[in-house]
Amino acid sequence: MQHGKSCFFVGIGGSGMMPLSMILAGQGAKVAGSDRSLDSGRLTPKFDALRTLGIDLFPQDGSGIVSVEQTVIASAAVEDHVPDMVCARALGCPQMTRAELNAELFNAAPMSIGIAGTSGKSTVTGMIAWILHTLGRDPTVMNGAVMKNFVRADAPFASALVGRGDTYVSEVDESDGSIALYSPKVAVLNNVSLDHKTLDELRRLFGDFAGKAATAVVNIGDPESAALFHALDRERTFTFAVEADADLSADALSPEPFAIAFDLRMAGETRRVRLAVPGRHNVANALAAIGACIAAGLDRDAVCAAIEGFAGLRRRFELVGTANGVSVIDDFGHNPDKIGATLDTLHQFPGRVLAMFQPHGFGPLRSMRRELVDTFVTRLRPDDLLVLPDPVYHGGTVVREVTSADIATDIAAAGGNARHIADRATAAAYLVAAARPGDRILIMGARDDTLSVMAQSMLDDLAS
Repeated sequence: MQHGKSCFFVGIGGSGMMPLSMILAGQGAKVAGSDRSLDSGRLTPKFDALRTLGIDLFPQDGSGIVSVEQTVIASAAVEDHVPDMVCARALGCPQMTRAELNAELFNAAPMSIGIAGTSGKSTVTGMIAWILHTLGRDPTVMNGAVMKNFVRADAPFASALVGRGDTYVSEVDESDGSIALYSPKVAVLNNVSLDHKTLDELRRLFGDFAGKAATAVVNIGDPESAALFHALDRERTFTFAVEADADLSADALSPEPFAIAFDLRMAGETRRVRLAVPGRHNVANALAAIGACIAAGLDRDAVCAAIEGFAGLRRRFELVGTANGVSVIDDFGHNPDKIGATLDTLHQFPGRVLAMFQPHGFGPLRSMRRELVDTFVTRLRPDDLLVLPDPVYHGGTVVREVTSADIATDIAAAGGNARHIADRATAAAYLVAAARPGDRILIMGARDDTLSVMAQSMLDDLAS
């Protein structure tokens, strides 16, 4: 695909599509693409960044697909009737999914590290990327989030690295089953919980993925992952856990508002590690990254020293700022595990949580309704406040069987302080008006980069 070949990304602005297009462009492919957000004039800085890499952008009207020599890569969100796809079929262009292309690059690498799990994939990928970079391995990295360590004026959306080393690092997605395409040398299994598929489907997908690896790095502190561990070859498995016995374990956690320290134990030795990102869940993420890098042949002490420099990801418990005593935090939380981890981290310190959760689709609301309600009911405190605008919607056909209003009603019926405010801007203004010094405003949601713009706008309103 790379080295002068021509490819066209339909939905190039997506969190999985953009870094892959950046990797191909960096490897010498001729890259072009389209996106409905580009057509609607949204997220202009993102598309400007792609243009600076020499990537040509077109309206999503078929005008960019002109030759059978182009391989067309489509986002999962792109329907068959989109003009680009109609054009590709008419011309007979070869077609691939994002996952098929990424798996092709991943499986061809001499050292491939795949990160799987319901939660924490992007963070673990970013941690591994920073460790490998710091230790001179010059990896190629495909991440679904912007890695702060690599952001520069000429790389504002650093969700990919194009390295000259032999290592390819990528998060792998179970939501569409494409995890089955990957054959990792090192497989990380961080956790397993309900998200896009049933637990039985997830157990099979994650178990098969870990079973294919030369070395599987498994979180046995997670009950579902621990159950899968027992079916794996112990000689090819490296275990980790927080506050539990494992090959690599963490104890004596010392949380800070935006950091955490812990004792790392391995082979009878202990080392104190301090992360520049907060929360118990990030300790588990760090163990996963450290374990993967050790499995890839790096020195443990050098790995532990390097991870302390990891600066985090955008939209992963990201402090946007503080104004008039109110902090605004932007977070990717969109499933019960992620939301629960973020709320637990905030509740380790004083102050109300004023949360806005924008669901990332009507399908997830239907499949996770009970679990989302349980998470908010049990993790929010009596003086916290939750507002839910309508789900993000970028077009296409959707079944609106379960709505934000239904979730808010369920939470309120169980005693939680939640309300549905359909319009997102109105919901944001409601939280700003309700905030008082000491509060934390938390913005949560996926598949919508404009949430970050809104979070900054809320901070500006608090300061005015």
